[in-house]
Amino acid sequence: MHEPSLLYFLFTIAGAAALLIWSARLVRTGVEDAFAIALRRFLQRSDKRRVQAMVTGGFAAICLQSATAVAVLIANFANRGSLRLVTGLAIIFGADFGSAIVSQILLVERDFIIPLLLLAGVAIYLRGERGGGQAHGRILIGVGLIFVSLDMIRMATAPLLGNPAVLTLMSYLDQDVILAFVIGAAFTWLVHSSVASVLFFVTLVGQGLLPMNAAVALVLGANLGGALVAFTMTMSSGLEARRIMVANLMVRGALATGLLLMLMQQATLLDWLRGSAAQKVISLHIAFNFMLALLCLPVLGPMAHLVRRLIPDRLDLSQQSILSSNLDTSTLGTPSRALACALREVIRMGETVEGMLRNVIVLFQTRDDHVEQAVSEKVDDVREMQEQIKQFLAQLPPDKMNQDERRQSDQLASIALNLEFAAEATGVRLIEQAQQLKDEGLAFSEQGMSEITEFHDRVLVNAQRALNTLVTQAPEDAQRLIKAKEKVRKIERDLQTRHLSRLRDKVPESYETSRIHQETLRMLKSINTAFAMIGYDLAKRSQKARIAASSKKKKDAAQGSEGKKSNV
Repeated sequence: MHEPSLLYFLFTIAGAAALLIWSARLVRTGVEDAFAIALRRFLQRSDKRRVQAMVTGGFAAICLQSATAVAVLIANFANRGSLRLVTGLAIIFGADFGSAIVSQILLVERDFIIPLLLLAGVAIYLRGERGGGQAHGRILIGVGLIFVSLDMIRMATAPLLGNPAVLTLMSYLDQDVILAFVIGAAFTWLVHSSVASVLFFVTLVGQGLLPMNAAVALVLGANLGGALVAFTMTMSSGLEARRIMVANLMVRGALATGLLLMLMQQATLLDWLRGSAAQKVISLHIAFNFMLALLCLPVLGPMAHLVRRLIPDRLDLSQQSILSSNLDTSTLGTPSRALACALREVIRMGETVEGMLRNVIVLFQTRDDHVEQAVSEKVDDVREMQEQIKQFLAQLPPDKMNQDERRQSDQLASIALNLEFAAEATGVRLIEQAQQLKDEGLAFSEQGMSEITEFHDRVLVNAQRALNTLVTQAPEDAQRLIKAKEKVRKIERDLQTRHLSRLRDKVPESYETSRIHQETLRMLKSINTAFAMIGYDLAKRSQKARIAASSKKKKDAAQGSEGKKSNV
């Protein structure tokens, strides 16, 4: 192969892989935006039977096209104590099987589907401003682009089928399946998507470029890599969440490695697979995950007991008070560095408040002095953070700051103040409502409790979205956050109306808990607003920056025009 052709191939295959990874993410974020609350409630309601939990996890993974996304969701539930360890394990094993099903679905014949998906997706997205369907449009566009990326891989690899150097390399992987296994795990961890990596490998097999043994090893490695991604993404989570991910990593890693060693000794084990080479590989992927779920289902109890012994309670550091600070006074002479320190501290402050909000809902369902004390103590931590951030920003030298840095300083101070309000609303006002409910021996009606829980879950999702916006500093994320804030306001109004309707229907529990119910909804709405102000602050700053850049551009153009006239 000539050098230009090689470079063209490398660029094409890299672009196709990048499009595949980004398309899978586009589908996942679209589903999260459109159905996040429904999926979270769906997962939480599975905390009754193991089979139901496993099926629920599989369905959620099919919707999100990612077992990792499901892992992050159940980590949030486990952190706030609303998901048992056994149920979490059942959900994550089901999610892995659902993720394998997605790989099969995305390999169907699709000549006429691609233009249909793209046309429908773009049309729905462009009308999203009026109809609120942008997320649905992104889902369709993402699926269409996944199909396009797979076709790009096929076209790029077609000329390589007779190339001796490529065939030699692939033959080496076919002989050294251990290396192929490691590459599969590493590639999956790198792209953070087992669906994308498996589709990539299977497409190469379908082109006749990748031998069967190498493909099997790569796909088994991808299964290990997928579990590793879920583990690394939840390393900072609470104890119960880490236990779930560690168990998943151990079991999947052991089974994938064991199966690989068995195939090395007895290649005829794959003779039962039917169809083309690509179909055999994808069938093995599905069978592996199905057998994993089936084998683990009866032993989830002993598995939970084992992982509790491996990770005992004394290792849980997530509830410890936050003492360290990102505010480095030695950076005050360099505003850009100092503002970066302040941003990290504000993010840490927001994560603390988000953790308080995540846990406080437990107090409306049961009296838990440990949780109550932990949430209450965090209020003082947040107040101290806000005071330190304010003092730190006040020490920045104005003469060394440009206009954008001054705006960023004001933005961070405003966000910290709003987060302090959210902390006090969570650790003082909401706890007061929960205490009054228990002290008076009252309980919300079944429908009322469901509404409070779902509304809290929606506010929690928006809080996490706000922190993500603070990290990315992306204007489009800020706009989505502002829209979510308005949606929460409308939902709170509808929930208040439903509550009044129950009062008219003379529901006893609603009469007894009316004031507490309404005050709780108002507090949650206020907390949501406090987090949403991150979006308003960022959008305002971005708008001012655009106006300043536009003004400077016009001024430079005018000066350039005057210079030309003077030369004439």
